Amino acid sequence: MRYLIGILFSVAVFGQQHEIGADIGYGFYRNGTIYSSAGSVQAGIRNRFAAGIDLGFEFSNYVSGQLSYLFHDGHPVLQAAGIKSDIQGQSHALTLELLVHFEPRDHRFRPFVAGGTGAKDYVIAGPEPVPQPIPQIASLTTNDVWKVVFSAGGGLTFLLHPHVLLRTEFRDYLTTFPRQQIVPAPNNTARGIFEQFTLLFGVSYTF
Repeated sequence: MRYLIGILFSVAVFGQQHEIGADIGYGFYRNGTIYSSAGSVQAGIRNRFAAGIDLGFEFSNYVSGQLSYLFHDGHPVLQAAGIKSDIQGQSHALTLELLVHFEPRDHRFRPFVAGGTGAKDYVIAGPEPVPQPIPQIASLTTNDVWKVVFSAGGGLTFLLHPHVLLRTEFRDYLTTFPRQQIVPAPNNTARGIFEQFTLLFGVSYTF
């Protein structure tokens, strides 16, 4: 990961345009499931607001690179019939992405698609629930967990001013199940890919 970032910054020195921006939005999850002989529960992250920072480097009229940080205020949660319990937490995703634009940089409206990879930290900020709601199936713990994350998405930029862009985009952040944080009881099975679908709106300055 650090080598990819180094390459991106090295190339950016010779790039034709740089961009720095901030965005805010909402992240909602496609969660996983924990199966046991006593039944199954939904395990995942609560839907909450998100905010981020983007650093962009445009190499040509149609291709650019982007280093993105995204905060999501989502709490790990276990949910079954008549039971819903969570633990206060959030996530921090750092990704390196490639963007392909469908219009040249001086065009007012520029749709794009993006994809990349990086790391995501699932962080706990509160105590474990006492008692655990369904310990025979799974438990919520205070373990922070790093995961490799893959991102994909697309969006649209609008050139408001020669150096100001408005931006709307949709991203999908994918990681494997954080089993050290949402822990299945012995002999139980956790399945599913965690997907954080995120709608974002932002503004950027180009130079």
